[in-house]
Amino acid sequence: MAKDKFSAVWVSHSSISNFLECPRAYFLKNIYKDPKTGHKIKLMSAPLALGQAVHEVIESLSELKTSERFKESLIDKYERAWKKVTGKNGGFLNEDTEYKYKARGEAMIRRVMKNPGPVAELAVKINMELPYYWLSEEDNIILCGKIDWLKYNAETDSVEIIDFKTSKNEEEGESLQLPIYSLLVHNCQKRKVDGAWYWYLESNDSLTKKELPEVEDSAKKILKVAKQLKLARQMGIFKCPNGEKGCRACRPMEMIIKGEAELVGQDGYRADVYILDKPSKMEEEDSKIL
Repeated sequence: MAKDKFSAVWVSHSSISNFLECPRAYFLKNIYKDPKTGHKIKLMSAPLALGQAVHEVIESLSELKTSERFKESLIDKYERAWKKVTGKNGGFLNEDTEYKYKARGEAMIRRVMKNPGPVAELAVKINMELPYYWLSEEDNIILCGKIDWLKYNAETDSVEIIDFKTSKNEEEGESLQLPIYSLLVHNCQKRKVDGAWYWYLESNDSLTKKELPEVEDSAKKILKVAKQLKLARQMGIFKCPNGEKGCRACRPMEMIIKGEAELVGQDGYRADVYILDKPSKMEEEDSKIL
């Protein structure tokens, strides 16, 4: 089969995670389009807004030379980033909730300013707006995704993957995120991957090292799931494991379709962005962590 990226099935960490959690949620988040607008739908929430603002500030530093990264206050950058998610645009239903989330984000940014670690060191930027490669030409499947940070090790001409976390909840051991990022880095640039780390910005001044599986093992594991996802798309079957009652992943999206959510705008990809009139279970649990 000739390579055609327009007919290929594109998969990423987020889409694969959606599919594994609930095929119905995957469909609603990645395929479904509102018949009235022709746009995809997206549910905004306070935790997502927090992550978006913090990531925007930190990841922007990789575009700058090390000597330029801290010339402008990161707090000033954070204030600008927060303006994009303030109020209902960030899923905030009241000023008190927004204040708490914004303060959490500011504390994370101040942590980075005080303990910059790898953010102050040399970084590699992959020269692709969205890094991707052919996971399987035979199956017409492309793997894509953006990596938060690639630390450059000059002595070995190698890179280390760093992913910033804005929640106290630690990533599960079976997470496919770092294996997917490892595949992308391995195939989208020439340098060897020397390691991978999470930085839990909510609680830690330093990084948490994570072991990476062999590239070949990761590729087999990811391709197996990607084939299942592709088959579901071909057959048009996307059922929630809980049946018609739905689950925590698909129920909020179903509420959008039923007209039980409020439209607040569009994102950069022209998806219609909605919020719910009460916090999701994820937000309730997240707020209790505080």
